[in-house]
Amino acid sequence: MSKMTLHGIWLSGPTYKAGLALALMGQSFAYKHVDLRAGAHKQPGFLAINRYGQVPALEDGDLKLNQSGSILLYLADKFGKMGGKTPEEKARVREWIFWEYDRLASNIYRPRAIKRGFLQADDSVYAMYTKMAGDALKVLDTELAKGGFLVGAEATVADVAVYGDVAYAGEAAIDLAPYPNVTAWMARVEKLPGFKKYEDVLPKQDAA
Repeated sequence: MSKMTLHGIWLSGPTYKAGLALALMGQSFAYKHVDLRAGAHKQPGFLAINRYGQVPALEDGDLKLNQSGSILLYLADKFGKMGGKTPEEKARVREWIFWEYDRLASNIYRPRAIKRGFLQADDSVYAMYTKMAGDALKVLDTELAKGGFLVGAEATVADVAVYGDVAYAGEAAIDLAPYPNVTAWMARVEKLPGFKKYEDVLPKQDAA
């Protein structure tokens, strides 16, 4: 069986989610670096893999899959890991993934991009995003007071999806100190077997 190939860039939070899920599931993968600054994601060869011209993209045999949430759910189903144990848990996992994409991801990624100089915006735009991030983090903190992980007693790809947003809060200059349940949960995720920080799970160039 050939390895799956993950296409992405090490700075990409969504690519990190896919790589982290593979690491936590104990799956090796080939990696193709996509140079976004050079416009590699808009070239015909990559568009044949990801029609949206975005990262990440996952190739598994003839299957070409994109959007990090879809990739996470596919991996959970393929390997029978981290997807929830009951129909209700599986539904809750999907619910969290849809929620984080809608309420959390962009409100951390965009201020991070502003702080790193990838995105030009004035202070009012930064403040708008971080205010919405704070609103989402309050919801997350309240929910995490109820249990160790987001769904059930064990970590799922819902935790991977949300962690892959919150992990970048520091680079966005968003203080997590007001959310003690979030920071305690992050520590639990970071103790999972196979866990790696984004700098460690994603190469900066192609890797077999």
